[in-house]
Amino acid sequence: MSDAATKATQDWADKAEQKVLDEALRLSPRLGWNAALARAAAAAAGLSPGETDLLLPQGPRDLAALLARRHDAQAMASLGKLDPAALKIRQKIREGVIARIDAAAHDSEAVRRWAAFLAFPTNLPLALTLLWESADQLWRWAGDVATDENHYSKRAILSGILVSTLAVDLASGRDSALKHLDARIDGVMAFEKWKAGVKAPNLAAEFLTALAKMRYAKP
Repeated sequence: MSDAATKATQDWADKAEQKVLDEALRLSPRLGWNAALARAAAAAAGLSPGETDLLLPQGPRDLAALLARRHDAQAMASLGKLDPAALKIRQKIREGVIARIDAAAHDSEAVRRWAAFLAFPTNLPLALTLLWESADQLWRWAGDVATDENHYSKRAILSGILVSTLAVDLASGRDSALKHLDARIDGVMAFEKWKAGVKAPNLAAEFLTALAKMRYAKP
């Protein structure tokens, strides 16, 4: 395949993925987040069954990743309006978490269905991978260049802050979420303590607790 053909195929795939995701966001409050949603969203986007299998070989799991990564991209676009060099590290992390929960808040009903799907034990590895990706992008925006064990502890700690703050935002509203966020920052930052090694949270347990809050939060 030529470079031009490869690019055309990739462009088609990127656009088709976003069209299917748009339809999934529309349909998920009624259908939930499952294989039926993936099929219905693909059909609504005009894809044939063969194209659906090609584009979404893992069905709802692929849709879940697309939603998380769309929200990551929206958060980074919002943060692009800020100069991280002008902010203290605490402010960078606060702004990063707020940008990420802002992105998710626009799709709150779908996020609840997404959370219920990711809470299945078989989907937890995907859930943790997506959460880690979100935390990694925020740390990179904040200017983190650590390559030692702090690279991992920072992302684990921020992952816990991110998912629990999102859960509070969906369950109790923005004021409660910001209070929670500030309390979590106070509790684990002391950013300097990371240099001495702060024990990372049990991320899997924290994520499952947060998913449950998102799933059963009131609209």
